[in-house]
Amino acid sequence: MRIDIITLFPEMCEAVLSESIIGRARKDKKVEIVCHQLRDFAFDKHRRVDDAPYGGGMGMLMMAEPIALCFENICETLGKKPYFVYMSPKGETITQQKVKTMAAEHENICILCGHYEGVDQRVLDMYVDEELSIGDYVLTGGELPALVLADSLSRMLPGVLSSDECFELESHYNGLLEYPQYTRPEVWREEAVPPVLMSGHHANIEKWRRQEAIRITHERRPDILESAELSKKEALFLKSLEESEET
Repeated sequence: MRIDIITLFPEMCEAVLSESIIGRARKDKKVEIVCHQLRDFAFDKHRRVDDAPYGGGMGMLMMAEPIALCFENICETLGKKPYFVYMSPKGETITQQKVKTMAAEHENICILCGHYEGVDQRVLDMYVDEELSIGDYVLTGGELPALVLADSLSRMLPGVLSSDECFELESHYNGLLEYPQYTRPEVWREEAVPPVLMSGHHANIEKWRRQEAIRITHERRPDILESAELSKKEALFLKSLEESEET
């Protein structure tokens, strides 16, 4: 997969995406991420990419032409149009299922980072395939949301993590939040690791982990339980949790 990021702060994006797991994946050619300085496509000597909005109002608006020129340059480089995403508070909130679908369906993804009061609607209407958000709040720029999306997409790709199990057991991947985890020492400040995890009985450990994932999801995010795939026994366990709350 190749991910292109259109931004006013490519150095900021590179600083994050060059470190840790994603940084190693880029070096190993498991994923290609290219950050583009939008000002390189400005058409005046001041490299200006914003202007006052028609109709008045506070702040400035990102102009359509520099964005269009940058995106068209990316299309020319790739030889085709990538799936174009604009990070916006008005967009659909990213979920793990959304990330899985995008990673499976698109080989090339371009991410536009907004700034100021947003982007001229005409470039969004003409080029952007989808607007996405990382939550119901507003940030000073689209770089942090773009980094979140790029990171979450990259982790889905073959070879980026040590095995598929690394992400398949994480929160949200299968519709549940992740179960609690423990490491050495066995007893820390008089708090012991749950005995089942020390038993060596893999079936019991798996059952405990699934029930804990169901319990935590029920407590914290009951809304996502509706889409979780539960066995009959797990459904009965969930029902017992709900009944215990009623008594």
